[in-house]
Amino acid sequence: MAFTIIKNFIKIFSKKITIVIMFICFFMFCSKPVSNSVVDPNLTYKKYIPQKTDRIISRTEYADKLHGFWLAECIANWTGLITEMDKIGGEGKDGKAPGFYTRENWGKPDEPNLWGGSGLSENIDFLVEDEGDVWGADDDTDIEYIYQHLLYQNQTSFLSGKQIRDGWLKHIKLEEENYLWVSNQKAFDLMQEGMIPPATGNPENNPFYEMIDAQLTTEIFGLFAPTRPDIALKMADLPIRTTAYENAAWIAEFYVIMYSLASYVDENLTMKEKLFWMADKARENLPNESYSAKMYDFVKGQYNSGVKWEEARDALHEKYQVNQDDGYYWSTKDESCNGCFAAGINFGSSIVSLLYGEGDLKETIKIGALAGWDSDNPTATWGGLIGFMLGKKGVEKAFGQKFADKFNIHRTRIGFPNNGIDNFDNMAKIGVFIVDRVVQEHLGGGIDLKNNVWYIPEHDLKF
Repeated sequence: MAFTIIKNFIKIFSKKITIVIMFICFFMFCSKPVSNSVVDPNLTYKKYIPQKTDRIISRTEYADKLHGFWLAECIANWTGLITEMDKIGGEGKDGKAPGFYTRENWGKPDEPNLWGGSGLSENIDFLVEDEGDVWGADDDTDIEYIYQHLLYQNQTSFLSGKQIRDGWLKHIKLEEENYLWVSNQKAFDLMQEGMIPPATGNPENNPFYEMIDAQLTTEIFGLFAPTRPDIALKMADLPIRTTAYENAAWIAEFYVIMYSLASYVDENLTMKEKLFWMADKARENLPNESYSAKMYDFVKGQYNSGVKWEEARDALHEKYQVNQDDGYYWSTKDESCNGCFAAGINFGSSIVSLLYGEGDLKETIKIGALAGWDSDNPTATWGGLIGFMLGKKGVEKAFGQKFADKFNIHRTRIGFPNNGIDNFDNMAKIGVFIVDRVVQEHLGGGIDLKNNVWYIPEHDLKF
């Protein structure tokens, strides 16, 4: 009898316990955010109370924009490679630019460059990878890939000189072909000798300190600090000065600022209006007496005068490569190719393609590819920026097709997982994780995983 009573008691008690446990589980489930948000396992997401004035940015949309950045940068990079160093200026017999391309050359045969020929395409046209294929890395994308990898691997928003040096030595081949040029190569040589950035970009150690290199390796830092160019500049400061000084560094900062402002600019403006506003804001950071500032002002003046882009490009060449105005002497300093790798002339050329492209992705790439000098650099820079602003679907719409989404970093670099094969969605996800940390630790904002958004406090626009 006693045994039966105990047995029934246990049965009743067990049922109550089960009900209590079920209630607790139900409560916990309902009280937790129900979300499809991708979460960084290396970051502790802190509770944040939004303010009415906070800017709200969708993490999902931002990932799509980062996909668009990588995709359009690759399209523009590879298209520009066809004409890279085909036309580098120099004074012709009549004092005018000898043999530059014009819009009439689009779709026509590619002419020889400094090294003979690109070997990429017989004609000057868009060079793309279709669905199922793989994009190859190049020097306009691979160092940015390394910096993104290093930021996430080290769980930091600010890379140290040692982290940069260790990353370069691990992921760049010691011997050619290692796809490094001028200042990047010199900085890499100095790193092998034990030197740590920023000493590697100092003129006392690196005679190529005003070459193009920093322009094509650091724009992405602007995307890691949306709406906050001041923070983006701090993040990019050491990477920029790994290879650049003065004008070359200021020009690199110009691009970083524009990339950060892409999340700040008024969405009610047209793409042309957005880019022009962003460029004018970035111009404010250039020292007024620098040749980089004067180049920007000169090209903008040419655009406002109504001349064709070819005329603006020719005038740029004559003023800075032939006449060497405003203290721009790289055509004389670098007699090997008329200063064709210099930061300045390529910056001027990039502003030609930006202004005359007027926000149209394809037209901007076309002009950049035809304008001359290191033509894959300006195309990649503006392709990446406009591609980010359009997002993946916007880039596909602009070209009327879908593209490959895989990326082979091992074409130019070494030491990455999966034999170097990555994809744009994963690259975008890592970018979002980096922004998570920046928003939480440096922008004073927070992450709402339930609604999958960032809250970024309102602030004064400053550099």
